[in-house]
Amino acid sequence: MKEFQQGCGVLVVLVVVMGMVSANNSCCSYPCQNGGVCMTTGMKGFKCDCTGTDFYGTTCETPTFIKRIKLWLKPSPDTSHYLLTHYDWLWNFVNSVDFLRKAVMKKVYTMRSNMVDSPATYTSEHSYITLDANFNMTYYTRTLPPVPNDCPTPMGIWGKKEMPDVDRIVKKFFIRKKFIPEPMGTSALFSFFAQHFTHQFFKTDVKKGPQYQWGGHGVDVTHVYGRDKDAEAKLRSFKDGKLKVQVIKGEEYPPLEKDAPVGMIYPPGTPENNRFAIGQQVFGLLPGLFMYATVWLREHNRVCDILKAEHPDWDDERLYQTGKLVILGETIKIVIEDYVQHLSHYNYKLLFRPELLFGEEFQYQNRIAVEFNHLYHWHPLMPSEFNISGTTYSLREFVYHPEILLKHGMHDFVDSLSKQRAGQFGPYNHGPMTIPVVTELIKQGRQLRLQPYNQYRKKFNLPPYKTFEDMTGNKELAKALEEEYHDIDAVEFYIGLIMEKRRYRSVFGTSIVEMGGPYSVKGLMANPICSPKYWKPSTFGGDVGFDIINTATLKTLFCNNIKGDCPAVTFEVPGYVEGDDLHDEL
Repeated sequence: MKEFQQGCGVLVVLVVVMGMVSANNSCCSYPCQNGGVCMTTGMKGFKCDCTGTDFYGTTCETPTFIKRIKLWLKPSPDTSHYLLTHYDWLWNFVNSVDFLRKAVMKKVYTMRSNMVDSPATYTSEHSYITLDANFNMTYYTRTLPPVPNDCPTPMGIWGKKEMPDVDRIVKKFFIRKKFIPEPMGTSALFSFFAQHFTHQFFKTDVKKGPQYQWGGHGVDVTHVYGRDKDAEAKLRSFKDGKLKVQVIKGEEYPPLEKDAPVGMIYPPGTPENNRFAIGQQVFGLLPGLFMYATVWLREHNRVCDILKAEHPDWDDERLYQTGKLVILGETIKIVIEDYVQHLSHYNYKLLFRPELLFGEEFQYQNRIAVEFNHLYHWHPLMPSEFNISGTTYSLREFVYHPEILLKHGMHDFVDSLSKQRAGQFGPYNHGPMTIPVVTELIKQGRQLRLQPYNQYRKKFNLPPYKTFEDMTGNKELAKALEEEYHDIDAVEFYIGLIMEKRRYRSVFGTSIVEMGGPYSVKGLMANPICSPKYWKPSTFGGDVGFDIINTATLKTLFCNNIKGDCPAVTFEVPGYVEGDDLHDEL
């Protein structure tokens, strides 16, 4: 033991001499484990605050007796994923027994939500807790505080004093040479759903900086109804609660901007008859986003017709406001039971049942974390071209042309996207039009001083990767990454997410699923409509509105709003066969 202690002392001296530990900030090495908070004590010391972690010791490394038992009993994230994606016979039984299915879902709600700090704790301006973190809503919150300014390297103590050149990193690891399709059969309809859904709460205030946002920190359906009361008023018809529409080739579409001047973003020279007015200012730029804007507009007006028939005494305002609540409920149900279900590929069937949290210690408030925003940059899912009813459009021909939806009609457009595979998330699969986006994202991550990828792994109860090959599952990719970062603990947050090997039966690697899951569940279930005061039939116009929410699916959303036979409506291309892992294709 004495020799071991002497050896450790020599190691510490060497570390200090080599400049790996800052003389000014001992917290640069992130010594506190298991959620402990590091505080400097003088110029060279530190202390870990282990309060509320169920761990103790100098670095919060030792679990309490009860915590040790819980850790022993708790399966690892990978074990849980394996159980949920195998044993069909077991999950068929669970799915068929109502109280068992609800019990599992309640556990999913609580376990995922408890991993997200609430109330908000950090902002990008300080590496410690401030009141601004909670009360200043113009900030994105932070899951982990920024790397202190006075650290030896941008990543704390790991890596080089200067980060690898961004343009070189992008060119080396991101550019698509050949389109790689998503091996789980994910459809292009899914990729546009992800984009349209998240644009209602990822609203970076680019003029102020990447740490600022201008949204409402949650699922608020502003992408349908507009960012404020002025925009809402311009989009409303003020008759029977409905939104404005125009009819083209017998189908309803959003009005033109000249008839609802909400301040859309279109390239210069866009013809007036292609400048549509939508709740989200960029949804006219992509036909896929325009498609979702159109179907939600139609659904709102359909719901208002149903509510008016049930309540002929209601005025326009009440029909509109109640219709908006129903659309919000439908959105959350579809996200959980269709969208997240596809992401998880679980044999267990997820449920949207807010009442399962009633009586639990659950806070109905949410803040969007900047890390969640960065994690959700899934641009590799965008194909290089689109085949719509036999006509092929390159991505450049597709972007800025919402009229493509009008040309083919909603039925054929939805059918075509459902039958086309999205791209695979991972390296070497960013198309040329998204390269500027990922380049800017990496720069923003550095400006925000996001902690290293492995620190986020630990935050979400995942073991840190020890080697580049362990992370990537590919020797050549691992070698190239090591040339740039030298140390696995110096890998940047988004770089790690992109380079991580794909999880079995999953669209993504382990980290995106285990980090994104808590953010998503907390954000969805913290919505006010999920609270006991809101979640009751009277909120939604009685049983008729409540039933619309509780029976909503992705398929019914489209089929109820497309004339004639229903097209293919699916997040999974029909008849797909899982392909090889990405790293076998490199």
